[in-house]
Amino acid sequence: MIKNIVFDFGDIFINLDKKRFANELQKLGISQESEELHPALHAYEKGLISTEDFTVFFKNKLNVSSEKLINAWNSILLDFPKERLTFIEELAKSKKYRLFLLSNTNDLHISWIKNDWGMDLYNSFKVCFEQFYLSHEINFRKPNNNIYEFVLNANNLLAEETLFIDDTKENTDAAKSLGINVWHLLPGQDDVVELFTKKHI
Repeated sequence: MIKNIVFDFGDIFINLDKKRFANELQKLGISQESEELHPALHAYEKGLISTEDFTVFFKNKLNVSSEKLINAWNSILLDFPKERLTFIEELAKSKKYRLFLLSNTNDLHISWIKNDWGMDLYNSFKVCFEQFYLSHEINFRKPNNNIYEFVLNANNLLAEETLFIDDTKENTDAAKSLGINVWHLLPGQDDVVELFTKKHI
């Protein structure tokens, strides 16, 4: 029986444009697949380096200005459909499940979201969750097992009573390996508001 639901953020609630993001980074000479750049990308996502250090890294490495990097970096972020906010607010009010958010994200993206949404909307969303875990604040990132173990242990959750929803198969596979129930949501085909109509619970 599912008692706890852990949601990803990007492409679950806020829409993302990953192709545009990759293209914008590519224009600056940044490849997400570059083994040379992975340490900086992952360290920033885990909050191990500051935004200033992150932008300076690309300035020194690729001669990319902070302004250009930030514009490209935030190009992935799109809209937040109102029906998804209504869905999570109603689910929170029902108190049928313990709700958590678990996102690989970073300071630049969250700062953009707060500014774009406004703090009233951001806080209305955040308050729906018992815990709001952002990778750069907790120093873990998906799909490493320790991030799921952290969430389970910190909240006394049983894996078999927990459902994890994410749009990245690598992330759901990792959670599944720990005995967590998963829904690998496919953006464009699935929507989180269909959680109960598609009988994922």
